[in-house]
Amino acid sequence: MIEYLLELKDWLFSLGEEHGVNPLFLACLYLTSKLFFFSFLGWVLKNLRAKKPVTFPLLFACMSFSVPYVYIIIFGYNISIWVYLFIGCVFAYGAFSIWKKVTAKPIPVEVHTEDHIV
Repeated sequence: MIEYLLELKDWLFSLGEEHGVNPLFLACLYLTSKLFFFSFLGWVLKNLRAKKPVTFPLLFACMSFSVPYVYIIIFGYNISIWVYLFIGCVFAYGAFSIWKKVTAKPIPVEVHTEDHIV
């Protein structure tokens, strides 16, 4: 078990040196973002089963997944192109989703009343 922790520490410090970021802060961001990612993913699955909208939980899951990468983009260097593409897709999806919600016409609600008294 100790060997795995040492390998994780070495990997994090090498990642920090490679990208010019604080490896401990990056590790904290990475671990907490994955915790939130799986929590929001659970919310998505719960809403899918209940046949409720999944847009916002899915958007939150994507954003929480990308937090450490945004940190690397802002403060680091030597970033792979796939990280930029992924973050761009997440934000494009979020913008499109919000635009669809704002421009959607409200659906009229029919009110049913009982004509007889029980």
